[in-house]
Amino acid sequence: MGVLFRSDFHDDFGTWPLAYIPYGGGDFGEILAVAQAVGGGDDGAFHDAWKVAADRAAAEAETALAKGHRASARALFLKASSFYATSYHPLYGEPVDPRLLAAFRRQTVTLDKGLGLSRIPIEPRRIPFGPVPMPAYLIPALGHERDVRPLLILINGYDATVTDIYFASAVAASRRGYHCLLFDGPGQGAMLYEEGVRQRPDWETVIAAVVDFALTLPVVDPARIALCGWSLGGHLAPRAASGEQRIAALIADPGQWSIAGGFRDYAVKMGATREAVAYLGDLDQDILDRLEHVILGDRKMRWSIIQRGYWVHGVDNLRDYLSAAELFTMEGRVEQIQCPTLMTHAEKDPLSASSESFFDKLRCPKTFLRFTATEGAGDHCEMRNRTLLNQRALDWLDDRFGISG
Repeated sequence: MGVLFRSDFHDDFGTWPLAYIPYGGGDFGEILAVAQAVGGGDDGAFHDAWKVAADRAAAEAETALAKGHRASARALFLKASSFYATSYHPLYGEPVDPRLLAAFRRQTVTLDKGLGLSRIPIEPRRIPFGPVPMPAYLIPALGHERDVRPLLILINGYDATVTDIYFASAVAASRRGYHCLLFDGPGQGAMLYEEGVRQRPDWETVIAAVVDFALTLPVVDPARIALCGWSLGGHLAPRAASGEQRIAALIADPGQWSIAGGFRDYAVKMGATREAVAYLGDLDQDILDRLEHVILGDRKMRWSIIQRGYWVHGVDNLRDYLSAAELFTMEGRVEQIQCPTLMTHAEKDPLSASSESFFDKLRCPKTFLRFTATEGAGDHCEMRNRTLLNQRALDWLDDRFGISG
């Protein structure tokens, strides 16, 4: 039994919007009502309950807009976008479920409508990047929309979208006087769902394109560009900063040395030697079979690796997935990070396992922040107390960039 949802698996996804309540996401009663509607239902019931809530908010937004209540319409459209974004995560995988695509498209429409109703309308943008430009939004600093201000570039992880990072980070940063650039990179959001562009390890290349684009924006202070990644972004952002020297500050929430490290430890527990797990793509077939058996028997692991991981990396078997995971490492690159770096560690977040050892290897000015269960912030990416993460991370960034108030 989860916190709100009967299924622990559904609770992991369904309680994400709790983090967004302070930033204009759905209210607690709405989230609880969705959990009660799902009851003991399956992934389809989870999707349907969130879709009903999202459709209702979107319809109320249209009514408010027709009556001239722009502020209400804006808030309702953004809330609807959050609900659509939550609805489809259990449906991840290939072949792509048409319900996922339909919900994502409604998520994008309602996000665009909501942001378009801002005091100064916010419009979708495109960042040039090879044959497929990356969808992006510039969320301006509140009250400083046309002023030159520091820029915070926000990187998502394996399965969050622009809507998620808007509520989780951009609203708080905008209120603190930062312009925020949100985008879908390879293997994320529209790049994956609509274009089939898979994840890649060389995020220094991705962020170079993002910074090039940012420097064309007249409101961006080129000397104060920060990079922040959450979840898998806690690996992608440091990797990017190791090759992009125009980044003036880095936040990794949490810092992650690699993708493959956790699998290496798992294989050793199953009887493999340390020598045998040096490269996971060459694992003995017997160990690989046992690892796959464990994954298939665990609902969350099956979703994380076989549904999500295979799709994001463009593979169809465990050996190829582990081979792809080996490419995501800071080995040989950590020394190249030069900018001040903040690394977080949430007490109960498995992805924080390598944070401290990663932090110890940094040779740049650095700060380590711990978040605990006692504070209500011990879970993955501090999602049960996201306001605390935003407060501390933005205080740190204010100090780096000389911002007061």
